[in-house]
Amino acid sequence: MSVASASLGPYLEVIRNTLNAALCLQNYPSQVVERQNRPEIEFQDTPAVVLKPLVIARDEKERCLIEPSVNSVRISIKVKQSDDTEKMLCRKYARFFTQRAENFVILRRKPVNGYDISFLITNTHLQELIKERVVDFIIEFIEDIDREIKDMKIALNTRLRAAADAYMSQFSQRG
Repeated sequence: MSVASASLGPYLEVIRNTLNAALCLQNYPSQVVERQNRPEIEFQDTPAVVLKPLVIARDEKERCLIEPSVNSVRISIKVKQSDDTEKMLCRKYARFFTQRAENFVILRRKPVNGYDISFLITNTHLQELIKERVVDFIIEFIEDIDREIKDMKIALNTRLRAAADAYMSQFSQRG
């Protein structure tokens, strides 16, 4: 077990426990717009039903923001990006998912400022989906996005090295 995976376990466990507590959602009709049930965390029509946001940070570059309210929870994820290549890969990866947001019911099209990807879970989602599976999906997503970006970076560096070798071999053959 590497040091990175050892520190990832407690980080994900805290996120899991916090999500389990935050996802106790109930129906709450809007106090402003009649006959509508709007996600309070998005519109914040009634500040009394919006709880304090929680930031769970593994380090300064990797964190999770959980914003609970009475009928919705917004989860935003900041993925660790140590260099420009990882920043570019993370941007492309997040863009890939946000363009397909209609296929992922709980995914927001636009992440919260300062974060790479955001989810919005409402009480109606939890009536259709199983809460434990939603939490598992988010935890697996956090694990997978980190792993996928690292794997893409390795593959990209391998391809770049092969291209550079092929390019440089043209000059060594002429000699």
